[in-house]
Amino acid sequence: MKDTVNSTTDGTTGGTVATDHQDERLQRREGLRGAFTDVVERARGGDLGVIPVVVGLIVIWSVLQILNPIFLSSQNLVNLTMESAAVGVIALGIVCVLLVGQIDLSVGSVSGLSGAVLAVLFVDQGLPAWVAISAAVIIGAAVGWVYAQLFNRFGVPSFVITLAGLLGFLGLQLYVLGTKGAINLPFDSGLVNFAQLAFVPAWLSYTLAVVAAGWLFASGYLHARERRKAGLSSKSTSALVVRSAALLVALLFMVWYLGQTRGVGWMFVFFVALVLVMHYLLSRTRWGRSVYAVGGNVEAARRAGINVRTIYTSVFVLCSSFAAVGGILAAARLAAANQSSGGGDVNLNAIAAAVIGGTSLFGGRGTAFGALLGIIVIQSISSGLTLLNLDSSIRFMVTGAVLLLAVVVDSVSRRSRTSHGRA
Repeated sequence: MKDTVNSTTDGTTGGTVATDHQDERLQRREGLRGAFTDVVERARGGDLGVIPVVVGLIVIWSVLQILNPIFLSSQNLVNLTMESAAVGVIALGIVCVLLVGQIDLSVGSVSGLSGAVLAVLFVDQGLPAWVAISAAVIIGAAVGWVYAQLFNRFGVPSFVITLAGLLGFLGLQLYVLGTKGAINLPFDSGLVNFAQLAFVPAWLSYTLAVVAAGWLFASGYLHARERRKAGLSSKSTSALVVRSAALLVALLFMVWYLGQTRGVGWMFVFFVALVLVMHYLLSRTRWGRSVYAVGGNVEAARRAGINVRTIYTSVFVLCSSFAAVGGILAAARLAAANQSSGGGDVNLNAIAAAVIGGTSLFGGRGTAFGALLGIIVIQSISSGLTLLNLDSSIRFMVTGAVLLLAVVVDSVSRRSRTSHGRA
């Protein structure tokens, strides 16, 4: 505020003073100390990012490890990652919809329907696996397109549209399966092998870890260079190196530790790859910026020239498509599609994972990594309580408590951002 006053009252000299103060702020944000200061300032302003979920995950893992030393064993963590992939992919779609302030309650039913379509085409009709998979994903995308038309053209709330979809597609799933009720996928098929038995070779796992750390540094460096050219604050090269080195050490340790038993599953790698692709699209493309803009203030986005209807259509299509992919992975993991596919707690866990991962229910805030972190939290709770021989009733209550806590944190941080902005 002081800089603004100087620039408006002192003429040319004031403008120079304002520029000097701005340069000083930019310089203070350079280096490791600047990066740490920037994180602290954003947290004080209510922008907590993934801090709450990371802290929560550390607490959950610590408690469960104390109660049962098997929890953090290599074998259990391998199972945890494999079990997280299917619902995690569905949660990734939920993140997209929540970012624009909408919801999809039918992802569980759509995933179950896609699994049923896959099984019927692949097993009963004898079509190639890639044809069956493509058909199931196309059906998922078509569902999202229909949702978007109902929302854009008739103004029907997404809650009502997708609630109707939840019931309708559950019925369609039962119709597709017919009197059989269940269809088993061949255990010797590549699809089942991918979801159950396919693990990345050790040498390739280490290579992927190095590539991921290198990609993080390269993307961060290019982004920082663009911001410097625009005269904006940016992370220093040293901070980028430290961040990438920390990621490299963590990934190498994870690969080594999981490699003590079976290693890293290809299905989990596929899930992480989808997260990285969506992170890039959301954070580095015009479409991603438009998604955040619509979620932050739809009217302001419309006045800024953003095609709001197109953005809504894209996120609904993405959400249903990811639900279809998640249903395919779940069917392959189980080696079967049945009447309960996509039912139970799949729908709620996918939505809970997105929210627990830091995606705001109010729109405009969240990242693709929220789906990854959120489903790891939920699957950790499920795995840990199973090892303690506690039934599902306890798991539901604990997961509900964690979800409520995540929403409270989101609401408090949103209020803090509002008051900080007014100040």
